[in-house]
Amino acid sequence: MATMVKAEPEPIELDWRSTALIIIDMQRDFIEPGGFGSSLGNDVSKLRRAIEPCQALLTAARRLGMMVIHTREGHRADLSDAHPAKVLRGKPSTRIGAEGPMGRILIRGEPGHDIIPELYPIAGEMVIDKPGKGAFYQTDLELILTTGGISTLLVCGVTTEVCVHTTIREGNDRGYRCVAVSDCCASYFDEFHETGLRMIKAQGGIFGWVTDSVAIIEAEQLEERT
Repeated sequence: MATMVKAEPEPIELDWRSTALIIIDMQRDFIEPGGFGSSLGNDVSKLRRAIEPCQALLTAARRLGMMVIHTREGHRADLSDAHPAKVLRGKPSTRIGAEGPMGRILIRGEPGHDIIPELYPIAGEMVIDKPGKGAFYQTDLELILTTGGISTLLVCGVTTEVCVHTTIREGNDRGYRCVAVSDCCASYFDEFHETGLRMIKAQGGIFGWVTDSVAIIEAEQLEERT
């Protein structure tokens, strides 16, 4: 059964069976105090605002039996999947593969690379390790979605203007209806978060729709009562 959800630039009809929740890069190194993001001077509390709304949305998605996919940005230990232009960016002490507060920075298997406990995947939920910003780049995400009959993506996570935005743009180009869940996304920079969301819904929804967790959960609860 399809349900109308309040969104901008206009309401969107969602069929939970063909909708997937994609939680982008809610990793310890980005979000936890003392992690890599914090060591760069960022205020991680700005990202932590998204945790509680994400928890509520994740609970609803699990209740509905929706496909749930978690992503992690990171690379192989030998950096064979990391372009030199990416590895050589920034100071040597903060580059990919350097020793950080929670192990080697953006290296798969290191403590900081893992997902925060508050949103940890359960059995049956897929985790996609991606070497780039977007979740489609060099991953099997599109194959997973196609096989699962998915046509709509609820996208949340961090950061709004980088990995979330890139994933929505990639999804839009592949024909998916992409919905950014505003309160479940966050940035170290408030203005980037706000501008990123405006860009998605601009010009009649050039990249997709913007809603929030409350609207999605209210729609789900309304469907349960009817």
